[in-house]
Amino acid sequence: MYQLNFATIAYLLTATALWAGDAIAGCLLVGGISPITLSAVRWGLAAVLLFPLGWRIFIPKSPLWKTKKCLLILGLFGVGSYNVLLCLALQTSTAINVTLIGATMPIWMLLIGALFYQVKPSMLQLIGAVVSLLGVGIVLICGDLAALLSMEMVIGDLLIMLATILWAFYSWMLTRTGSSTERK
Repeated sequence: MYQLNFATIAYLLTATALWAGDAIAGCLLVGGISPITLSAVRWGLAAVLLFPLGWRIFIPKSPLWKTKKCLLILGLFGVGSYNVLLCLALQTSTAINVTLIGATMPIWMLLIGALFYQVKPSMLQLIGAVVSLLGVGIVLICGDLAALLSMEMVIGDLLIMLATILWAFYSWMLTRTGSSTERK
């Protein structure tokens, strides 16, 4: 069984802090910069910074060049769509709602895995997803059940839900892409 060490915990906390910071930064920039521009600048900067490390993949003889269509689809369903939808969601929703709705990922992962990839979730995975969903629900309604009835969904909430669903598809496609290329 895998044991958590300091480095693993630090990586997990860093990833969580970066995702939360992303939502907060996006919320602060809403109105000043269009979501599409923000996403394009952000990923353009990442491409410029990473190009010196990965330029070889653009050579047609590169092993990754053969999978360029697959990688483009993964990029579209994953980071590309998620960040654009996140920025669009922040125009009408709050950073806390966007983050909390994004936290429903375990449910979407299990549902998409079961429906589209015929992967039956384990009991432990189901329990974890339910606990996650309950936690999100409790925070969203602030512990007040009456608040559940008065909640209103805004378009931004639906956009981040779509982003979360697309990310779940991306995650499943990524696992299937890796396993299919390993068999060759």
